[in-house]
Amino acid sequence: MWAFCLSALRSGFRSRAVLLSLILGTLLVGVAFLAASFSPRQPQTVTIDVGFSGIRFSLVLLAVFWVHELVGREVERRTVLYALAYPVSRASYLLGRFLGVVGLLLVAAAALGTLLWFSVHWAQSHYAQGYPVNVGWPYLVALIGVLIDAIVVASFALWIASLSTVQMLPVALGIVFAVAGKSLGSVLDYIERGADGDEALTGRYGPVLQAIQYAMPDLSRLDWRTWPMYGTSPGEGAIFYGVLLAVGYSTLLLALAVLTFRRREFF
Repeated sequence: MWAFCLSALRSGFRSRAVLLSLILGTLLVGVAFLAASFSPRQPQTVTIDVGFSGIRFSLVLLAVFWVHELVGREVERRTVLYALAYPVSRASYLLGRFLGVVGLLLVAAAALGTLLWFSVHWAQSHYAQGYPVNVGWPYLVALIGVLIDAIVVASFALWIASLSTVQMLPVALGIVFAVAGKSLGSVLDYIERGADGDEALTGRYGPVLQAIQYAMPDLSRLDWRTWPMYGTSPGEGAIFYGVLLAVGYSTLLLALAVLTFRRREFF
């Protein structure tokens, strides 16, 4: 399994799509720094807010593209047969690739998070805001939440890649899953609050959304950026529940991916 993990790390760093995504992430962090100019009273807060959105967008793209490059494309080209010709199980191959993707995401998150950290400090030179941000442990915890979010998306894309016969399907569905998972919490909260008095909307979509929440994780629970921005801690219970939800859902998806991949015929 570790041999497949190391191979995934080497292949991931050589991918052109990865280079383009990292360049995009760097540009988005630069946009976050420039966005501080539009809020002279809270430049650092705006930088963190826009920067974390850019990092999540970049990590989600990297997650689905890495899964596509390291699993989906190998299955499509049948080069996966060379790896499976060795006396190793299919589960070892799939889990090794997934661990490689996780390692690549960790490196990307560290690089983009460090760049954003410097951008926040540079934004301070324009204006010393009255309510300073916290770029210590709260910043690190918020960055870890974004990383866990991307790992959940990668596990979903891996499951799709294990059963898909269309090469780009894991990328497309992975992006849709990331958007839907992030929006689910806000939509449910809006419906539960009465949808601004629209009873027809609540009656029509309320039961559907209630059912969806049992099949899809609420990725907004991993968004802890308000802690470094405003000093509002989500609480240990909320952090623990968010991580537990992500780990449980990823474990379930990995188990489904392994079961599907074991039964798949490549001829």
